[in-house]
Amino acid sequence: MKLKLSFLPLAAAVFVAPTNPAHAARAAHAAHSAHAAHLSRAAHAAHRTHAARAVHAASYSAQSGIASIYSTKDGPKTASGARMSNHTLTAAHRFLPFGSKVKVTNRSNGKTVVVTINDRGPFIRGRIIDLTPAGARALGFSGLTKVTVERAG
Repeated sequence: MKLKLSFLPLAAAVFVAPTNPAHAARAAHAAHSAHAAHLSRAAHAAHRTHAARAVHAASYSAQSGIASIYSTKDGPKTASGARMSNHTLTAAHRFLPFGSKVKVTNRSNGKTVVVTINDRGPFIRGRIIDLTPAGARALGFSGLTKVTVERAG
């Protein structure tokens, strides 16, 4: 007589809860640990990062620092999935939600522009926002400049 063995994936396994409450608690903990073991470190880090961004964005009022210009070619997708364009008033910010409108003020000449956050960055210490060339032209700078960033509506 031959036995045919088949294995069910972990998600499809049937679980019968024990009747003893102490055993039930132990079994629930084991099931949670098994699920947590399947999540990668990157998934855990992404969850923590997302939660931290949400808390930080909720308490955001204004920020001062250095702005830079990024992207010199049209076409690649941004972190939000939108296509990059040098001619749109968009920007990259580390934690503000995609679609947020922010008012950026050039502190050296007083010019302001409202841009939409559609990417993540800048990832260089001291910089607080990366603007497209169109945003930099509206503020009257090339390279780097000191700015104030505040939410617009």
